[in-house]
Amino acid sequence: MKQITIISEDHPGVMAEIAEAMATAGVNIETLDAETIGSSGVIILTVDRYDAALRALARTPYKAVSEDAIVIQLEDKPGELARITRRFKQANINLQSVRILRRDPTSGKTIVAVSTPRTEEAMALLEDVMIS
Repeated sequence: MKQITIISEDHPGVMAEIAEAMATAGVNIETLDAETIGSSGVIILTVDRYDAALRALARTPYKAVSEDAIVIQLEDKPGELARITRRFKQANINLQSVRILRRDPTSGKTIVAVSTPRTEEAMALLEDVMIS
């Protein structure tokens, strides 16, 4: 899975401008996480048409950075995320982002996206829980 990260100066309308750029390009936003840290805004999204989204964002004042994310499925219970992130610590691999995409209490499963600068090594660490 590819995810797009946008870091910008925080000001009113950032999210509206990004959403409008996606709408104009006919791109559907599948997941979205937007946070303000100090005077900066950080937006992470996944979309149905990745290349079209990047082209649309290139026409805005926002710099988009793309990265691969590994999608994993965990048991939805305390300690599961700790168990997985401990693997990265033991392998001395930094995590760039960890996002819970969906929790399903009915099935007892949680879907999580993880990204790191060492994707191939991370995939080997996660092969028992990886779904894409």
